Amino acid sequence: MGILGDSLDKAAAATTTRPIPKSAGAQMRYLVKQHKGSTKAVAQLLGLSQRTVERYVKNQIRRPRPDLAGRMEREVRKRWQPRVRQKAQQRAASMGGSTIETRARFGFTAAPGTTDDGRVRLITQSLPPRYAARLFDAQPAGATEQQLRNIAAEGLQEIYFKDRGRRADGLLVEFTDIDYVELDF
Repeated sequence: MGILGDSLDKAAAATTTRPIPKSAGAQMRYLVKQHKGSTKAVAQLLGLSQRTVERYVKNQIRRPRPDLAGRMEREVRKRWQPRVRQKAQQRAASMGGSTIETRARFGFTAAPGTTDDGRVRLITQSLPPRYAARLFDAQPAGATEQQLRNIAAEGLQEIYFKDRGRRADGLLVEFTDIDYVELDF
């Protein structure tokens, strides 16, 4: 996934109410449980043998290699407390909205004769619920990174640059060269 998709995942992970399991065995047991008891599916997911997964489940292996530990933690975080994440997303999509903080290049397409060269800006802006809902709906539907950027650019265009329709009527914002993006909801 791209930078915006990763930021959405990170924001969703921040809404959890309990920490993920710490030990390798507990993480592996959680993944096996999520895959309906299939150690084979977890082995394919992590790039291990089925026997190795079984040994982690039984605590016969306690310390994974650093790269495997990172993969296990990432996979557990993706699946941890899905209902809590879903409720937080629904709350943001219905009434709370989301906050986006980004440092990126913003260029503009506007009326002839204006100087709208792109420049790097640091923007922290609350987006209304409709843009949060569009981002949350687009990501699981398989939207590309560019489509997610377009939704975020449209939200920033309407709220930050056009001030909810009070200025810059014909302005179209281009959201490029993203240094970082952080979302919160």
